[in-house]
Amino acid sequence: MVNRPVISRYAGNPILTPGDVPYPVVTVHNAGMVKHHGRYMMLFRSHRHNGRSVIGLAESDDGYRFTARPEPFMVPAADGIFAKYEEYGVEDPRICAIDGTYLITYSAYSRHGVRVALASTDDFEHVKRISVITQADYRNVVIFPERFGGRYARLDRPHSEIAPWSIWISYSPDLIHWGDSQVVMSREQYHWDEMKIGPGATPIRTGAGWLHIYHGVFQTMAGAVYRLGVALHDLNDPAKILGVADDWILQPDDPWEITGYVPNVVFTCGAIHEIDDTLKLYWGGADSVMCVGTANIDDLVNLCLEHPRAPM
Repeated sequence: MVNRPVISRYAGNPILTPGDVPYPVVTVHNAGMVKHHGRYMMLFRSHRHNGRSVIGLAESDDGYRFTARPEPFMVPAADGIFAKYEEYGVEDPRICAIDGTYLITYSAYSRHGVRVALASTDDFEHVKRISVITQADYRNVVIFPERFGGRYARLDRPHSEIAPWSIWISYSPDLIHWGDSQVVMSREQYHWDEMKIGPGATPIRTGAGWLHIYHGVFQTMAGAVYRLGVALHDLNDPAKILGVADDWILQPDDPWEITGYVPNVVFTCGAIHEIDDTLKLYWGGADSVMCVGTANIDDLVNLCLEHPRAPM
C-alpha cells in the first residue's frame, strides 16, 4: 500500500481560472490533455455568460503555467447536422493521439439531449468534425490510443438507470460505426462511487496494462461528491479489467474544489504520461477552475492489483 498521498497536488493550483481566459467566461474546467511537439495542449470547457459551453485552448511548456488563446477552439456548429445537436453547447473534451492525428471526443448538448461527437486536429490550429458517434443519452467517451485486432476501442457511459451509470466498451472499424458493446465495470453499492461512475482520462499504456482514471459519485445529504479512482485493463483485451482500486485516489479537499459552480467536485478528462513514469493528472475543481497533480505510475498500478475490488 501507498502511505503517502497517491496524487500530489501542485502548490500553484489552480493553474487556470476564468480570469486567465481573454474572452468572457465564468468557468474553466474538465480539460482534455495531450503533448504536441513537446508542448502541453489543454482543451478546456467554459461556460459563457449565457450558460452555454465552449471549448478553449491553453498551452504550456512545463505543464503547469498555461496561456489561453484569445478565441475559443470550438464553439457550437452554426449549420448542418452538428448544429442540430450542438445547439446548447460543446463540453468535456477528451484527446486521443492515434494514427498520426489527435481525436477529440466531446459532449454535444441540444434540445434532443446529450450525444457524444468526434472531431480531429493535426495541429491545434484547425479542427474537423467527423461524426456524432452515440445515441442520446451518452457521456464520457474515451478512445484507446491503440487498435485491437484492427479495431478502435472506446469506453463510454450510458446515462441510464437500467444498468445504472456503468462503464461500457465498444469497438469500431472506422471511428463512425460502433458496436460489439459490453458492460465492463459498474458502481459499488455503499461505496465511494455507489451513485454512478464514468470514464475520465484517455487510457494510458503501462507495462502492466491500460491505466484508466475514472470518476465516481457518492450521494450525501448535502449533495453529490465527485471523486477519482483508477482501474487497470488488459493490454490485449481492454474489455478485461485486471483490477479496480478499492479506494479513491483524489477527492475534493482544496477550497476551489469544495466551493464553486458545482461544489465538491474533482473531475478529470486528461492526464499526461511522462518519460520518467510519472503521471500529470489534470482535473476541474468544482466545475470552476483547472488543477494539476502528479503521481507515480507504479503506485497507481499497484493500487489496482494489490488492493482491488470487483469491477462488476
